[in-house]
Amino acid sequence: MGDSRRSPVVAIDGGGTRCRLAFDDGKSIIAAEAGSANVSTDFDGALDEILMGLERLAARAGLTLDALSRVPAFVGLAGVTGESISERLRTALPFVHVRIEDDRAAALRGALGRSDGVISHCGTGSFFAAQAGGTMRFAGGWGPVLGDEASAHFVGRAALGMTLKSIDGKCTVSPLAERLLEDYEGAAGIVRFAGSASPSEFGALAPLVTEFAIQGDVLGERVMRSGAQDIAAILSIIGWSKGQPICLTGGIGPYYAPYLPADMQAELIPPVGEPLAGALSLAAEFAHEMAA
Repeated sequence: MGDSRRSPVVAIDGGGTRCRLAFDDGKSIIAAEAGSANVSTDFDGALDEILMGLERLAARAGLTLDALSRVPAFVGLAGVTGESISERLRTALPFVHVRIEDDRAAALRGALGRSDGVISHCGTGSFFAAQAGGTMRFAGGWGPVLGDEASAHFVGRAALGMTLKSIDGKCTVSPLAERLLEDYEGAAGIVRFAGSASPSEFGALAPLVTEFAIQGDVLGERVMRSGAQDIAAILSIIGWSKGQPICLTGGIGPYYAPYLPADMQAELIPPVGEPLAGALSLAAEFAHEMAA
Protein backbone atom coordinates (compact mmCIF):
# COMPACT_ATOMS: atom_id res chain seq x y z
CA MET A 1 0.00 0.00 0.00
CA GLY A 2 3.02 2.25 0.11
CA ASP A 3 3.95 2.83 -3.53
CA SER A 4 4.87 6.45 -4.24
CA ARG A 5 2.37 8.75 -5.94
CA ARG A 6 2.78 12.10 -7.66
CA SER A 7 -0.03 13.85 -5.82
CA PRO A 8 -1.87 13.39 -2.50
CA VAL A 9 -5.03 11.29 -2.54
CA VAL A 10 -7.75 10.20 -0.15
CA ALA A 11 -9.30 6.73 -0.26
CA ILE A 12 -12.33 5.32 1.54
CA ASP A 13 -13.38 1.67 1.69
CA GLY A 14 -16.68 1.22 3.50
CA GLY A 15 -18.71 -1.90 4.17
CA GLY A 16 -21.33 -3.30 6.45
CA THR A 17 -18.85 -3.95 9.25
CA ARG A 18 -16.48 -0.97 9.16
CA CYS A 19 -15.23 1.98 7.14
CA ARG A 20 -11.51 2.47 6.53
CA LEU A 21 -10.01 5.73 5.32
CA ALA A 22 -6.51 6.69 4.19
CA PHE A 23 -4.59 9.79 3.16
CA ASP A 24 -1.49 9.31 1.02
CA ASP A 25 0.67 12.41 0.64
CA GLY A 26 3.04 10.62 -1.76
CA LYS A 27 5.53 9.81 1.00
CA SER A 28 3.53 8.11 3.74
CA ILE A 29 0.04 6.79 4.40
CA ILE A 30 -2.12 7.84 7.32
CA ALA A 31 -5.18 5.74 8.15
CA ALA A 32 -8.32 6.04 10.23
CA GLU A 33 -11.35 3.87 10.87
CA ALA A 34 -15.07 4.33 11.53
CA GLY A 35 -18.13 2.09 11.84
CA SER A 36 -20.53 0.48 9.40
CA ALA A 37 -21.00 2.35 6.11
CA ASN A 38 -23.54 0.61 3.89
CA VAL A 39 -25.34 3.48 2.18
CA SER A 40 -28.30 1.39 1.05
CA THR A 41 -29.01 -0.10 4.45
CA ASP A 42 -28.61 3.18 6.39
CA PHE A 43 -27.59 6.20 4.31
CA ASP A 44 -27.62 8.74 7.14
CA GLY A 45 -25.82 6.45 9.55
CA ALA A 46 -23.18 5.60 6.94
CA LEU A 47 -22.69 9.27 6.14
CA ASP A 48 -22.21 10.09 9.82
CA GLU A 49 -19.55 7.38 10.12
CA ILE A 50 -17.73 8.58 7.00
CA LEU A 51 -17.70 12.20 8.17
CA MET A 52 -16.49 11.11 11.61
CA GLY A 53 -13.74 9.09 9.95
CA LEU A 54 -12.72 12.06 7.80
CA GLU A 55 -12.44 14.25 10.90
CA ARG A 56 -10.17 11.65 12.48
CA LEU A 57 -8.12 11.31 9.31
CA ALA A 58 -7.68 15.07 8.94
CA ALA A 59 -6.57 15.37 12.56
CA ARG A 60 -4.02 12.58 12.18
CA ALA A 61 -2.71 14.15 8.98
CA GLY A 62 -2.41 17.56 10.63
CA LEU A 63 -4.89 19.09 8.19
CA THR A 64 -8.22 20.84 8.46
CA LEU A 65 -11.19 18.96 7.06
CA ASP A 66 -11.50 21.67 4.43
CA ALA A 67 -7.92 21.10 3.27
CA LEU A 68 -8.38 17.32 3.21
CA SER A 69 -11.59 17.74 1.21
CA ARG A 70 -9.69 19.46 -1.60
CA VAL A 71 -7.57 16.34 -2.19
CA PRO A 72 -8.80 14.02 -5.00
CA ALA A 73 -10.69 11.12 -3.43
CA PHE A 74 -11.91 7.67 -4.36
CA VAL A 75 -14.86 6.43 -2.32
CA GLY A 76 -15.86 2.77 -2.54
CA LEU A 77 -18.88 1.90 -0.42
CA ALA A 78 -21.19 -1.04 0.05
CA GLY A 79 -24.69 -0.17 -1.09
CA VAL A 80 -23.81 2.13 -3.99
CA THR A 81 -26.33 0.65 -6.41
CA GLY A 82 -26.60 3.35 -9.07
CA GLU A 83 -26.14 6.94 -10.11
CA SER A 84 -28.91 8.33 -7.90
CA ILE A 85 -27.30 7.19 -4.67
CA SER A 86 -23.86 8.21 -6.01
CA GLU A 87 -25.15 11.71 -6.68
CA ARG A 88 -26.73 11.89 -3.24
CA LEU A 89 -23.36 10.96 -1.73
CA ARG A 90 -21.51 13.40 -3.95
CA THR A 91 -23.71 16.19 -2.63
CA ALA A 92 -23.42 15.11 1.01
CA LEU A 93 -19.66 14.53 1.14
CA PRO A 94 -17.31 17.50 1.49
CA PHE A 95 -14.94 16.55 -1.37
CA VAL A 96 -14.33 18.96 -4.23
CA HIS A 97 -13.15 16.15 -6.54
CA VAL A 98 -14.45 12.64 -5.87
CA ARG A 99 -15.11 9.38 -7.70
CA ILE A 100 -17.76 7.20 -6.06
CA GLU A 101 -18.30 3.50 -6.76
CA ASP A 102 -19.47 0.44 -4.88
CA ASP A 103 -16.92 -1.48 -2.81
CA ARG A 104 -16.21 -4.19 -5.38
CA ALA A 105 -13.65 -2.30 -7.50
CA ALA A 106 -11.44 -1.57 -4.49
CA ALA A 107 -11.59 -5.20 -3.38
CA LEU A 108 -10.64 -6.40 -6.87
CA ARG A 109 -7.74 -3.96 -7.27
CA GLY A 110 -6.55 -4.64 -3.72
CA ALA A 111 -6.48 -8.40 -4.25
CA LEU A 112 -4.84 -8.44 -7.70
CA GLY A 113 -3.01 -5.14 -7.91
CA ARG A 114 -2.84 -4.28 -11.62
CA SER A 115 -2.42 -7.91 -12.71
CA ASP A 116 -4.98 -9.84 -14.71
CA GLY A 117 -7.02 -12.46 -12.88
CA VAL A 118 -10.28 -13.15 -11.09
CA ILE A 119 -11.51 -13.03 -7.52
CA SER A 120 -14.30 -14.73 -5.62
CA HIS A 121 -15.14 -12.58 -2.63
CA CYS A 122 -17.21 -14.49 -0.08
CA GLY A 123 -17.97 -12.76 3.20
CA THR A 124 -21.44 -12.39 4.67
CA GLY A 125 -22.43 -11.62 1.07
CA SER A 126 -20.53 -12.39 -2.11
CA PHE A 127 -19.50 -11.10 -5.52
CA PHE A 128 -17.20 -12.20 -8.31
CA ALA A 129 -14.89 -10.09 -10.46
CA ALA A 130 -12.34 -10.23 -13.26
CA GLN A 131 -9.58 -7.84 -14.27
CA ALA A 132 -8.06 -8.03 -17.75
CA GLY A 133 -6.02 -5.39 -19.51
CA GLY A 134 -7.13 -2.76 -17.02
CA THR A 135 -10.83 -3.54 -17.57
CA MET A 136 -12.94 -4.75 -14.66
CA ARG A 137 -15.96 -7.03 -14.92
CA PHE A 138 -18.29 -7.91 -12.04
CA ALA A 139 -20.98 -10.47 -11.31
CA GLY A 140 -23.12 -11.22 -8.29
CA GLY A 141 -23.48 -8.99 -5.28
CA TRP A 142 -27.27 -9.10 -5.59
CA GLY A 143 -27.92 -9.64 -1.91
CA PRO A 144 -29.16 -12.51 0.26
CA VAL A 145 -32.61 -12.88 -1.29
CA LEU A 146 -31.65 -13.01 -4.97
CA GLY A 147 -27.94 -13.83 -4.93
CA ASP A 148 -24.89 -14.05 -2.65
CA GLU A 149 -23.86 -17.47 -3.92
CA ALA A 150 -21.20 -19.20 -1.78
CA SER A 151 -21.43 -16.47 0.86
CA ALA A 152 -21.33 -17.13 4.60
CA HIS A 153 -25.07 -16.45 4.57
CA PHE A 154 -25.50 -19.16 1.94
CA VAL A 155 -23.41 -21.62 3.97
CA GLY A 156 -25.36 -21.11 7.18
CA ARG A 157 -28.74 -21.25 5.46
CA ALA A 158 -27.81 -24.34 3.40
CA ALA A 159 -26.53 -26.20 6.47
CA LEU A 160 -29.77 -25.58 8.33
CA GLY A 161 -31.84 -26.55 5.30
CA MET A 162 -29.93 -29.79 4.81
CA THR A 163 -30.29 -30.56 8.51
CA LEU A 164 -34.07 -30.40 8.14
CA LYS A 165 -33.87 -32.56 5.01
CA SER A 166 -31.92 -35.15 7.00
CA ILE A 167 -34.95 -35.49 9.29
CA ASP A 168 -37.03 -36.31 6.19
CA GLY A 169 -34.44 -38.82 5.00
CA LYS A 170 -33.44 -36.72 1.99
CA CYS A 171 -29.91 -36.17 3.35
CA THR A 172 -27.58 -38.30 5.44
CA VAL A 173 -27.68 -37.49 9.15
CA SER A 174 -24.23 -36.28 10.16
CA PRO A 175 -22.51 -34.98 13.30
CA LEU A 176 -23.02 -31.41 12.01
CA ALA A 177 -26.76 -32.00 11.62
CA GLU A 178 -26.90 -33.47 15.12
CA ARG A 179 -24.98 -30.47 16.48
CA LEU A 180 -27.32 -27.97 14.81
CA LEU A 181 -30.42 -29.81 16.05
CA GLU A 182 -28.98 -29.75 19.55
CA ASP A 183 -28.00 -26.06 19.38
CA TYR A 184 -31.43 -24.98 18.16
CA GLU A 185 -33.38 -27.44 20.29
CA GLY A 186 -34.77 -29.40 17.38
CA ALA A 187 -36.32 -28.75 13.99
CA ALA A 188 -38.87 -26.30 15.40
CA GLY A 189 -36.04 -24.16 16.78
CA ILE A 190 -34.28 -24.12 13.41
CA VAL A 191 -37.47 -23.04 11.63
CA ARG A 192 -38.10 -20.37 14.27
CA PHE A 193 -34.55 -19.00 13.94
CA ALA A 194 -34.63 -18.99 10.13
CA GLY A 195 -37.90 -17.11 10.08
CA SER A 196 -36.32 -13.92 11.41
CA ALA A 197 -32.54 -14.39 11.07
CA SER A 198 -30.50 -11.70 9.33
CA PRO A 199 -27.82 -12.55 6.72
CA SER A 200 -25.11 -11.96 9.33
CA GLU A 201 -26.86 -14.31 11.78
CA PHE A 202 -26.98 -17.03 9.13
CA GLY A 203 -23.36 -16.19 8.27
CA ALA A 204 -22.28 -16.64 11.87
CA LEU A 205 -22.83 -20.39 11.37
CA ALA A 206 -20.24 -20.60 8.58
CA PRO A 207 -17.20 -21.23 10.84
CA LEU A 208 -18.99 -24.20 12.42
CA VAL A 209 -19.83 -25.62 8.98
CA THR A 210 -16.26 -25.23 7.68
CA GLU A 211 -14.90 -26.78 10.89
CA PHE A 212 -17.04 -29.90 10.44
CA ALA A 213 -16.33 -30.02 6.69
CA ILE A 214 -12.58 -30.07 7.34
CA GLN A 215 -13.17 -33.07 9.61
CA GLY A 216 -14.95 -34.89 6.77
CA ASP A 217 -18.55 -34.32 7.85
CA VAL A 218 -20.85 -35.37 5.01
CA LEU A 219 -23.28 -32.48 5.37
CA GLY A 220 -20.53 -29.88 5.82
CA GLU A 221 -18.68 -31.13 2.76
CA ARG A 222 -21.89 -31.12 0.73
CA VAL A 223 -22.53 -27.47 1.59
CA MET A 224 -18.98 -26.46 0.68
CA ARG A 225 -19.02 -28.42 -2.59
CA SER A 226 -22.27 -26.70 -3.55
CA GLY A 227 -20.76 -23.26 -2.93
CA ALA A 228 -17.59 -24.21 -4.82
CA GLN A 229 -19.66 -25.29 -7.83
CA ASP A 230 -21.29 -21.86 -7.91
CA ILE A 231 -17.88 -20.18 -7.66
CA ALA A 232 -16.43 -22.26 -10.50
CA ALA A 233 -19.43 -21.63 -12.75
CA ILE A 234 -19.54 -17.87 -12.20
CA LEU A 235 -15.78 -17.36 -12.56
CA SER A 236 -15.93 -19.18 -15.90
CA ILE A 237 -18.84 -16.99 -17.02
CA ILE A 238 -16.94 -13.77 -16.30
CA GLY A 239 -13.95 -14.90 -18.32
CA TRP A 240 -11.64 -17.11 -16.26
CA SER A 241 -9.54 -19.49 -18.31
CA LYS A 242 -6.75 -21.89 -17.42
CA GLY A 243 -3.55 -20.07 -16.59
CA GLN A 244 -5.24 -17.03 -15.01
CA PRO A 245 -4.73 -16.39 -11.29
CA ILE A 246 -7.67 -16.89 -8.92
CA CYS A 247 -7.90 -15.14 -5.58
CA LEU A 248 -10.35 -16.27 -2.88
CA THR A 249 -11.11 -13.38 -0.56
CA GLY A 250 -13.53 -12.62 2.26
CA GLY A 251 -13.95 -14.44 5.54
CA ILE A 252 -15.09 -17.76 4.08
CA GLY A 253 -13.60 -17.51 0.58
CA PRO A 254 -10.32 -19.36 1.23
CA TYR A 255 -12.18 -22.33 2.75
CA TYR A 256 -13.52 -23.23 -0.68
CA ALA A 257 -10.05 -23.97 -2.08
CA PRO A 258 -10.08 -27.79 -1.67
CA TYR A 259 -13.56 -28.06 -3.18
CA LEU A 260 -12.80 -26.27 -6.45
CA PRO A 261 -11.94 -28.18 -9.66
CA ALA A 262 -8.29 -29.21 -9.86
CA ASP A 263 -7.48 -26.81 -12.71
CA MET A 264 -8.75 -23.90 -10.61
CA GLN A 265 -6.93 -25.06 -7.48
CA ALA A 266 -3.71 -24.95 -9.48
CA GLU A 267 -4.17 -21.22 -10.17
CA LEU A 268 -4.95 -20.03 -6.63
CA ILE A 269 -2.86 -17.14 -5.33
CA PRO A 270 -2.99 -15.12 -2.10
CA PRO A 271 -4.30 -11.54 -2.31
CA VAL A 272 -1.68 -8.87 -3.00
CA GLY A 273 -3.32 -6.43 -0.59
CA GLU A 274 -6.49 -5.32 1.13
CA PRO A 275 -9.41 -3.35 -0.32
CA LEU A 276 -8.07 -0.10 1.15
CA ALA A 277 -4.90 -0.59 -0.88
CA GLY A 278 -7.10 -1.01 -3.94
CA ALA A 279 -9.01 2.16 -3.09
CA LEU A 280 -5.71 4.07 -2.84
CA SER A 281 -4.63 2.73 -6.23
CA LEU A 282 -7.93 3.80 -7.79
CA ALA A 283 -7.65 7.20 -6.10
CA ALA A 284 -4.23 7.64 -7.70
CA GLU A 285 -5.69 6.80 -11.11
CA PHE A 286 -8.44 9.35 -10.57
CA ALA A 287 -5.92 12.03 -9.58
CA HIS A 288 -3.82 11.22 -12.67
CA GLU A 289 -6.87 11.55 -14.92
CA MET A 290 -7.67 14.93 -13.37
CA ALA A 291 -4.14 16.18 -13.94
CA ALA A 292 -4.03 15.00 -17.57
